[in-house]
Amino acid sequence: MNIKITGKELKATEAIKDYVEKKLERIQKYFDEDFDVNVTIKTEGAYQIAEMHVITKASTYRAVTEHKDLYASIDKNIDILEGQIRKTKTKRERLNKEDSIRVKELNFAEEEKPIEDEILKTIYYDIKPIAPEDAKLKLEDMPRNNFLTFINVDTGKVNVIFRLKDGKNYGLVEPEA
Repeated sequence: MNIKITGKELKATEAIKDYVEKKLERIQKYFDEDFDVNVTIKTEGAYQIAEMHVITKASTYRAVTEHKDLYASIDKNIDILEGQIRKTKTKRERLNKEDSIRVKELNFAEEEKPIEDEILKTIYYDIKPIAPEDAKLKLEDMPRNNFLTFINVDTGKVNVIFRLKDGKNYGLVEPEA
């Protein structure tokens, strides 16, 4: 861990440097490789502002807080950075896990027999109240479809009109109850 502390209108004392190093040990446990930390401390009015950048090979994390006490501002930054790092690590682990599962599923699917007797596709569309004759005309306008689901205006029940195998006539499915 390489730490660079810069003070703007505020001197970075040994006590502050030691405090920052001590607090950054909480973040060091998340990284295997070496990383850089740039800390800038400054004063604006009554507030002490601490800005921290953690730079790794994969990502950059940043936190800026202001508080009347510089040490409190540093603590808050460490909490923010730790949350960002944890969130990023969790996302990466989840993606890696999902990718490995997908690869296993693909390999497993290649070895499997073809899928039979399963629902493979779901189509959603609006069901509108129309008369059976209008449904027949609508089905004629859709040459690729073999059936049409609709609400019968006369009965208020869901019906299905379908093409018969002869391709010229139609059938109607209507519930009894």
